[in-house]
Amino acid sequence: MNSGSFKLTEQAVDVWAVHIAGPDGVAGEVEGVLAPDEIARADQYRFSHLRRSFVLARGALRILLGCYLDVSPASIQFTYGSRGKPALARPARVQFNASHSGDLAVFAFTAGCEIGIDVEQIRPIENMQRIADQFFCPEEAGELMSLTASQRERSFYLCWTRKEAYIKAIGDGLSAPLDGFRVTLEQDQPARFVHIANDVSSAKAWTLHDLSLAPGYAAALAYRDAERLVAVSRIIDPAELLSFL
Repeated sequence: MNSGSFKLTEQAVDVWAVHIAGPDGVAGEVEGVLAPDEIARADQYRFSHLRRSFVLARGALRILLGCYLDVSPASIQFTYGSRGKPALARPARVQFNASHSGDLAVFAFTAGCEIGIDVEQIRPIENMQRIADQFFCPEEAGELMSLTASQRERSFYLCWTRKEAYIKAIGDGLSAPLDGFRVTLEQDQPARFVHIANDVSSAKAWTLHDLSLAPGYAAALAYRDAERLVAVSRIIDPAELLSFL
C-alpha cells in the first residue's frame, strides 16, 4: 500500500502502521495538525518520549484521515462516545480505529461497518494464569494454560488483541466484559469468534483477522461484516507522514 491508496470501499479495510519513535523535530511539525485539547493531553505526559509518541500517533491519525477525506488534517473535528471511542464529528463514509503500543501505532480505515484494531508489544507476563482467569472466559483460560510454555506467551497476546479489537469496535471499553465472548487463541488456528454472549449466530456476523506487523508485536482487526480484503501498509516512519500533507 502507498500514499496514493486513499480510496475506501465497503469491500476492503486499509491498515496503516507507523513507527512512533521519531525525532523531536518531526514530532514538532506533526504537532502542528493537532487541536488544542490534544496538545493539552500531550502535555500531561511526564516523560518526553511518551509525549512524543502520543503526538506522532494522534498526528498520524489526523494526517491519514485528512487524506481519506481530502481535507486539512487540522480541520478534522472528533466526537467521542460514552466510553471514549473517537468518531468524526461530521458524518462521513469513513469508519476508523487506532491503537498503539511500544514504538508502533496502527490505524484501520473502512466504509460501512463498525471496526476495531488493537496492537500489543509482546513482553513477559507475570501471573499469566491469574490474568487469564480474571479476564478471559473459562474455555479460553483453560485452553491457554493447556499449551506448552513456549506457545503460551504469544497465544495470550493473540487472545488479548482479538478481544480488545472487538471491544474497541463496539465502543464499550472495559464496560463490556472480556469474558462475555470467546475467540480462538492457538497460533495455528484462524482468528475467529466462537460465540458472543453464548450466541454463535451473533459471532458469525463478525470477522477477525490477525495482523503480522513487526517482530515482537501481536495485533488484530475486528469488524461487523463478512470478510473483507485487508490491505496492510509497510511500517512507515513519522517523517514520511509529512509528505502526505
